[in-house]
Amino acid sequence: MHPEAFRRSGHALIDQLAAHLARAHERTVVVSPSPAPDELCVRYPATFPMEPATEAETRAFYTRVLDDSTQLHSPRFLGHQVSAPLPEAVLLETLSAFLNNGTGVFEMGPASNAMERSVLGFLAQKLGLPQGSGGLLTSGGSLGNLTALLAMRQARAGHDAWTLGTSPDLCVLASEETHYSVARAVQILGWGKKGVWPVPSDAAYRMDVAALGPALVAARAAGRHVLGVVACAGSTATGAFDPLAGIADFCAREDLWLHVDGAHGASVAMSRRHRGMLVGIERADSVVWDAHKMMMLPALVTAVLFRSEAHAPAAFAQEESYLFDGKGANWWDSGLRTVECTKRMMSAELYGALYLRGTRVFEDHIDRTFALAQSLATRITNSPDFQLAIAPDCNIVCFRHVPSGPPLSAERLEALQGELRVRIREQGELYIVQTRLRGRLHLRVTIMNGLTKEADLDALLDAIRAAARKLLE
Repeated sequence: MHPEAFRRSGHALIDQLAAHLARAHERTVVVSPSPAPDELCVRYPATFPMEPATEAETRAFYTRVLDDSTQLHSPRFLGHQVSAPLPEAVLLETLSAFLNNGTGVFEMGPASNAMERSVLGFLAQKLGLPQGSGGLLTSGGSLGNLTALLAMRQARAGHDAWTLGTSPDLCVLASEETHYSVARAVQILGWGKKGVWPVPSDAAYRMDVAALGPALVAARAAGRHVLGVVACAGSTATGAFDPLAGIADFCAREDLWLHVDGAHGASVAMSRRHRGMLVGIERADSVVWDAHKMMMLPALVTAVLFRSEAHAPAAFAQEESYLFDGKGANWWDSGLRTVECTKRMMSAELYGALYLRGTRVFEDHIDRTFALAQSLATRITNSPDFQLAIAPDCNIVCFRHVPSGPPLSAERLEALQGELRVRIREQGELYIVQTRLRGRLHLRVTIMNGLTKEADLDALLDAIRAAARKLLE
């Protein structure tokens, strides 16, 4: 690529991104466009020119993609657990894409492997993991949970499963609130649907520690070889934090591996005010931490941390002479510890964001979004036409709208929650999602944007009320 063409194209994109970001912050963009899928395919036909686009065509293309995408930078995006990335993180991802160094092999990604080593040490220290811990970065919590379970299998199966193959009777105990990626990983590993043995949760949707013993007895009576327990630090549906200290005690007594899925909530370790929610995580054998959630990085940047660094390469004992030197595991060839080989330079984004912005911005972000969630919960509790599911542990709030006026049947009230979610999204000014808790549909809000204000919460509740009035006319 010619440097001048690169500069010209880059300026066009950055100018449009800055203008679009300003509109998002002023709440003048459509947060969630709602064209039909087939309509969008017409806007992006599978026909391409022979020659490069003109500058006008280039700008028009950028504008089209911006307008047709969900606007996570809007303070009124209150939906999924995906961040509005920091500007520095966006530029760092551009730097990573420009260099295109595959991080799996040191000589292909020297800087990124060094940054990965250092940033993993920083995260492990934040969690209170001991000296000798370590891990890897990978592309998302699903791969992260799979990697941790591979290491658990190798350490606790009682045989060399990587070399000899797996056994279908292997099993983990996990809360019914555990993310679906754990069940998916277990089935990929060949343990079948019963590879996840359910443990009941309490009224606050946290794992019931008292139910762990009976679950273990039942699993073993059914012929399952239980390897460990999967706990949640910020469950996906409600944001609930399992009682990690009690679960760690149980695992120590029963000699079970403790894996903590902290994809959403491990970032709490960055906050002095809230890090007490993670007490017990320092005793985990493995932890998954998504930096693309509460640390405001572009997706996907996930850390998989092991209490003992030796567990990481044990999950992937591989010899490839054209990649690795054949001298065994080392820290600088990260491909020895991960599913990925041509791994992008995700360490540059995480290390660079911490270096360029400092750690306080992450602490402030967590404290602010958690406080806003508490504020929304208070509004809901004080409003007779809303019902709060549970007091929020973090920045996730689940609730139902119960309109004033003549009582609705249980069936109509249930259907209304889903209709409200669709109506709010179609109107485009706000974005929320839904979840089902113990059989009942709830509206669900996740506050991920540090620019969300109290007024946006008021606007949300007002929009729900107005939508309900229309739907019930």
